[in-house]
Amino acid sequence: MPDFSSPAAVAPRTLLTIAGHDPSNGAGITADLKTFSAHRFFGTSVLTALTVQSTLGVEEVQPVDTAFVRHALDHLAADLPPAGIKIGMLGSIATIAAVVEFLAAYRGAIQAPAARAVAGNKPPSRQSPVPIILDPILRSTSGADLLPPDAVESLHETLLPLVTWITPNWRELSALTTLPVETLNEAEAASRALARRHPHLHIVATAGDHSQPTDLLLLPSGDMHRYAGEHIESNATHGTGCAFSSSLLCHLILRDTPVEAVRGAKHFVSEAIRHAPNLGHGNGPLHLFWQFM
Repeated sequence: MPDFSSPAAVAPRTLLTIAGHDPSNGAGITADLKTFSAHRFFGTSVLTALTVQSTLGVEEVQPVDTAFVRHALDHLAADLPPAGIKIGMLGSIATIAAVVEFLAAYRGAIQAPAARAVAGNKPPSRQSPVPIILDPILRSTSGADLLPPDAVESLHETLLPLVTWITPNWRELSALTTLPVETLNEAEAASRALARRHPHLHIVATAGDHSQPTDLLLLPSGDMHRYAGEHIESNATHGTGCAFSSSLLCHLILRDTPVEAVRGAKHFVSEAIRHAPNLGHGNGPLHLFWQFM
């Protein structure tokens, strides 16, 4: 097992993203890193896949060797232990397995000192001591498969028990639950169905691609919160899911409550769309440094 640092050594301003690479710089790992920087955090990253991609869509995906992914994760975390982790595109069941192995080892290493300090040496809590957010990227906006359909069950069985948050859009929520999600009521029902299988999860169902973009937050307590949004007429929406989940992680590390963190991330993405540059001939990128204009 890698020699991960103790919780006291976890860098409070360092966040890790595990995701694919978008060479057009609108989504994926570069969008995550820019979002971390926009919130004044230092970001580290491990690539899961290379893509041939632009604002016009995804043309090709080349997975990164899974042993290389695991080695990179172990090496990074031993030197720069993250205070929070965001997971994006995984691409294959083998990559899911590599990330699961890393998360289990990392969680166990940083939970062990806290568990020993508890009277009676109770076993570690299921809850991770660091927030881990999964943005379950299954298909690109242009329609390309970014995770094989048969890998969804692997997410349920191995990865979702280890993460603390999940941020599916309505299409992804439908794929995760096999339920129709076309209306807000159906999104609420599907969120509760997902929670029945994973009751520890904070579930955010995003609706940014709908005319009435009302996002939902379902807490482990069962409380449901709605966030009404404004539809912004724009072609610059490439990477909104990446930016939202990364901003959410930043707000959580800043000690916002779950309700406040979702509100803050939603505002960040809305303004990034509103201030977006007019770039590319397709679905353009956001302006992730809009607050420094």
